[in-house]
Amino acid sequence: MRAIWKGAVSFGLVNVPVRLYSATENHDVQFRQVHRTDGGRIRYKRFCTIDGEEVAYDDIAKGYETEDGNMIVLTDEDMSELPTRSSKEISVEKFVPEEQIDPMLLDKSYYLEPDKSATKPYVLLREALEVQGRMAVVTVSIRTRMTMAVLRVRDGVIVMQTMLWPDEIRAADFATIEDQEVSEREMSMARMLIDELAGDYDPDEYEDDYAQAVEALVRAKLEGGEVQQVESDEEESGEVVDLLAALARSVEKAKASRGESSEPATKAPAKKSTAKTATKKAAAKKAPATKAAAKKTAAKKSTAKKAPAKKAPAKATKKKAS
Repeated sequence: MRAIWKGAVSFGLVNVPVRLYSATENHDVQFRQVHRTDGGRIRYKRFCTIDGEEVAYDDIAKGYETEDGNMIVLTDEDMSELPTRSSKEISVEKFVPEEQIDPMLLDKSYYLEPDKSATKPYVLLREALEVQGRMAVVTVSIRTRMTMAVLRVRDGVIVMQTMLWPDEIRAADFATIEDQEVSEREMSMARMLIDELAGDYDPDEYEDDYAQAVEALVRAKLEGGEVQQVESDEEESGEVVDLLAALARSVEKAKASRGESSEPATKAPAKKSTAKTATKKAAAKKAPATKAAAKKTAAKKSTAKKAPAKKAPAKATKKKAS
């Protein structure tokens, strides 16, 4: 795993340098939208709903839509004035009983690994949390925005789980649910059913049969030769753009603005090694041509010097041939 954040857990006068790792990963099956007949990827363009024109990324801004449907455009200057934090500190606010934290509040999970020099205070915090049966409520800034989180212990490792804000939890207000009287016989049958299905949770007993079925289906189609050869799309996503391709397009635009030919920029390579290869090939082609030109020049000079001596034999040869 690769650390995605470095900082320190601070509580009281104790400071524990740590590295943050994502504790989970998404294994959902991802599909792409493609043309049914040839497998080509479907691309979408950004159009303005007012003037119908395609919009470049440089002209896209953030907009906040009000409840009555009005749109407020926020500029970069507006965004820069918003409160942001870049602190590398996980600050412990309170140590609370575990049962007071509603699992619905918990969001993303991260592992905390201590620096080698901070192993002892890390273990001290871990043991204290386990012995006391408490979680540490902390504040932390991830990607410039402060959020709440908790520290808890899982398999000997301190786990940080970010939390939703209380107003992000919807109320379960269902008018159809009303208090109903349950007879003793019904309750007895319910208890029997629960006892019949009672057991311990074993994650190995469950598997993602949908993902396995998709993999088997794709494998069967591959083995059967049902494959569409599709050319790679450099602009597959507007969010991810190849650096060299972006530079090439910038050069093309700059030359076009000066009225110059944009052909070289259009043919700009997408691979790093291509530019070097092209340079080597050009040099290789140029070298033989230069050598040939040098030999040709030398031959002309030699002929020019020897011309007077060979003039008579050349005429004789011509007459003899006639």
